[in-house]
Amino acid sequence: METQEESDHVQSRGLFPTVYPKDGQDQAVIRRLELDVAEAAGAAARAVTVTGAQIAVAGVGVLDPIENWSLMSAPKALFTPHEVRTTAARVRGRLSTMISEAEAAAESETPGFAPSELHEVIWTAAAAHWTTHQYRVAVREASEALTVHWKERLGRNDVDDTVFWQQSLSPGEPELGRPKLAWPGDPTDKTNRSMRGGMEPLAKALNSLATGLNLTVRNVATHTRDELTEQEGMERLAAYSYFARLLDQCGIRRAKEAEPGPPAGGPGPGV
Repeated sequence: METQEESDHVQSRGLFPTVYPKDGQDQAVIRRLELDVAEAAGAAARAVTVTGAQIAVAGVGVLDPIENWSLMSAPKALFTPHEVRTTAARVRGRLSTMISEAEAAAESETPGFAPSELHEVIWTAAAAHWTTHQYRVAVREASEALTVHWKERLGRNDVDDTVFWQQSLSPGEPELGRPKLAWPGDPTDKTNRSMRGGMEPLAKALNSLATGLNLTVRNVATHTRDELTEQEGMERLAAYSYFARLLDQCGIRRAKEAEPGPPAGGPGPGV
């Protein structure tokens, strides 16, 4: 950055880069420095994912400011130097906390638990709050993220969360606009026949699990300000992670639209 002039979204009016070379700088030197930064950013990419330090950009989605640092020099820059530095500092702080906790767990001779190994949807939503010890918020965000994930996949933004899980995991045939999740596979396969034979109780179990988690975990976490302990938060996130992995094994069944029948009245005379 010693070779660059720094700006922000206000000064650039949202249309121009937030960094540009200072007068008199050697472009060859700048290109070499850019390659060094790109290599360091690549090495840091996993750390950003593990710590959940991404930034939501309106109209674009959730991005890693460190990996995408070069967008500062593009027109309509998505990030500013301050945002990239802040993200790097946030990552270092969260990693430091995670390292301390891992070392403490190792010293206690208790088997370690790595929340970053939870289901991707669950941990991505919970990470930013978990690493700052906001366990209640982490559980709430994980719950909402899983529901939003499956609502989007099934195209069901027309119902409340509890009703969504009840309808999507109930036994029976899907209806138009109401797809269902079911165990996939060749029905003639012996293993699949066994799974399909147990689908109704399995669907009821998944339905009960979804409804129960939504009512006893998600709703309670939303409606109360009582903080969870780390153990309580961990157990709840683990339940959601297990549920998410079960859902990943299911297939999506959709009702087929009825084919149009022959026109009424039949053929006319002489046909």
